Amino acid sequence: MNGTRHPHWLVRKAYDEASIEKMESMLNSACLATVCQSAHCPNLGECFSRGTATFMILGTQCTRNCRFCTVDTGAPSQIDPLEPERIAETVKTLGLKFVVVTSVTRDDLPDGGAAQFAHTLEQVRIHCPGTKIEVLVPDFKGSLASLKTVLNARPDMFNHNIETVPRLYESVRPQAIYRRSLSVLAYATWYRVPVKSGLMLGLGETKKEVHRVLKDLKRVGCTHLTLGQYLAPSDHHFPIDRYVSPEEFQDWETIALEMGFKGVMSGPLVRSSYLAHTMA
Repeated sequence: MNGTRHPHWLVRKAYDEASIEKMESMLNSACLATVCQSAHCPNLGECFSRGTATFMILGTQCTRNCRFCTVDTGAPSQIDPLEPERIAETVKTLGLKFVVVTSVTRDDLPDGGAAQFAHTLEQVRIHCPGTKIEVLVPDFKGSLASLKTVLNARPDMFNHNIETVPRLYESVRPQAIYRRSLSVLAYATWYRVPVKSGLMLGLGETKKEVHRVLKDLKRVGCTHLTLGQYLAPSDHHFPIDRYVSPEEFQDWETIALEMGFKGVMSGPLVRSSYLAHTMA
């Protein structure tokens, strides 16, 4: 279905180009990356025009090769020790009261990059003491030491995406393990922090499988949830199985809230950090 036209509900309006260019110029000047750009997020225009972004630390080269993701895979860069401070200064310049920090997966590093997450939170709190911070982390290969490093830095929201149903893991994200991702979320609940996860629809999952994932997430203590439409970045990525209607997304939101999730954002263009401040 990659070559077909998207349905009308996936077409975004044009946003102010001057505001977007100003944001891109600021990020380039600070040598900062965003997942908005690296993942070709469909909401980039809206977020950049509002002066918000999801910062991506630890470079732009991921050590994994998930078939749904357009972030570059390759030899990763050296850790930039000044990156956390530059992020904090940019957050202050933008006047952000809520910020999301994510990263590429760095399986090459002993701690998976956990210390860089902690340093970034520390710097944001020094420069912007009133700003709340959400972290969207990789699985750190299940390392409790790495998770402790991030969680001891006291994020205001801990996010790790489950992404899809167990049956599709081998095809969609072969270097990840469904149960390991659940254990990451479960461990975070011990720190009494709101725990969030996200799921893509349209990859070929069944409604029964989605319901099972929601039950698993609720069982391990996940309190917040995002559900959005999978959009294949290219013909070389995992193909779209179907377009999920806005009405079906609304049904899933209702189901999740009835299951006891405290915050749910569900819609075709919803992404992990889209309007994250409203959920927090």
